[in-house]
Amino acid sequence: MMQTLLIATALLASTAAHAALDGAVLYNEKTCVACHGKNANKPLTPLYPRLAGQNAAYAEAQMKDIKSGARNNGQTAAMKGVMHLVSDEEIKALAEYLSKLKPN
Repeated sequence: MMQTLLIATALLASTAAHAALDGAVLYNEKTCVACHGKNANKPLTPLYPRLAGQNAAYAEAQMKDIKSGARNNGQTAAMKGVMHLVSDEEIKALAEYLSKLKPN
């Protein structure tokens, strides 16, 4: 009985943690919207990419590379200042969210 209760508690905690990683919420909370625009379709400047519809694996890899410093070209300096505040799990949720947005 105790083992079943522990397993159920672990599953609920895992589900709650996963549900908390809502890409749409993170997109606003992590200030992505400020530079990449609402729905990731209207960047602040033409130099910033439109992220809507981007392949999730590619977007995730780019964000992780910017965070780690492996990618430091172009406009990555602006992103570097934010990415240290984003966990790998949040990056994955953001990438999934962006991949589901309809590009203009």
